[in-house]
Amino acid sequence: MSQIKIPILDLKPQYLAIKDEIQLAINQVLESGQFILGPTVQAFETSAAAYLGVKHAIGVNSGTDALLIGLRALGVGPGDEVITTPFSFFATAESISMVGAKPVFVDIRPDTFNIDPDLIEAAITSKTRAIMPVHLYGNPAAMAQIMQIAAKHDLKVIEDCAQAFGGIYKGDCSGCEQSCDDGIRDRILGKYTGTIGDIGAFSFFPTKNLGAYGDGGLITTNDDHIAETARMLRVHGAKERYKNLMLGYNSRLDAMQAAILQVKLRHIDTWNSKRRWVAQTYSQLLAAVDGLITPTLSEGHVFHQYTVRILGGKRDLTKQTLADAGIGAMIYYPIPQDKLPVYLGQYPDLSVNNQLSQEVLSLPMWPELSLEQLKYVTTHLKQALPQ
Repeated sequence: MSQIKIPILDLKPQYLAIKDEIQLAINQVLESGQFILGPTVQAFETSAAAYLGVKHAIGVNSGTDALLIGLRALGVGPGDEVITTPFSFFATAESISMVGAKPVFVDIRPDTFNIDPDLIEAAITSKTRAIMPVHLYGNPAAMAQIMQIAAKHDLKVIEDCAQAFGGIYKGDCSGCEQSCDDGIRDRILGKYTGTIGDIGAFSFFPTKNLGAYGDGGLITTNDDHIAETARMLRVHGAKERYKNLMLGYNSRLDAMQAAILQVKLRHIDTWNSKRRWVAQTYSQLLAAVDGLITPTLSEGHVFHQYTVRILGGKRDLTKQTLADAGIGAMIYYPIPQDKLPVYLGQYPDLSVNNQLSQEVLSLPMWPELSLEQLKYVTTHLKQALPQ
């Protein structure tokens, strides 16, 4: 089999398919002369809120700012604690630290890569103000259990949806020991990620399922007061110009990015469906391969990443072997947040978190991947694994 190049992500096929729509949207913004917030951003916010089924959608500069402003809007600040997962991009914990609070890390589940709800209550103290689950790789976290715990202890919930636009909570609670209140589960079944907790925080970094052509983010909420506070915080803490009520940020979504996102929003269901097909095909081609564990194909998962586990300490060698065959694969994440230099020595070891950081390997993933490409990837992956 001759070598072909398959990167971890290729955005060009998507762009070519919607090129005319994108060019029209960009030209309309250029002709309008309004480039920061304004009607184009408002139109996207309205469309995003309608798609997700949430009352408020507030465009901001990035997914990191969505988390930061979201925490501020919830009143989280110095002296508070926020329970979250150690297995995520640094922006998750960084946003907590940046508002003066302390991230409290709870171990993850090996089958979902998400925070283990059975371990959350033991981490709650008198200083705990919120829980921040991450829907990692596009897989919805165990929100029924999380919302039940939050209600019991009067805690806020902010969902990190950076990798999960279009993800849907389907109530797959397999493997959990925490019993759920049926009323809570029934109320949130079928809801999109980002609409279940008090706040949802989305990233539109170009690599995301719904990605801009630059930075961008979104805050979602059904709470009017939270929405009003978030809108003020994104424009220097002001309702009206020159009447600043609090210390805020310059975190406004550009109209150009909003216009691009408005176009892409029309296609997100198709793209997410194709991602699920790619994931299902990968899993079929990799079924019963020794030394490898494929991800759970749970309902509602939108597969921002297709992440396998390479066992036996062979992950890094496997990654290099794939690279030699022209296949891009990435490690998300080689160093968990609690082990990063900024936090080093401040937290006890978390066994599953530590183990998975040495095993995970994300394979090429984008909606337009062909069966031929998937066969090439999986053939070389199987050849790379020790026999």
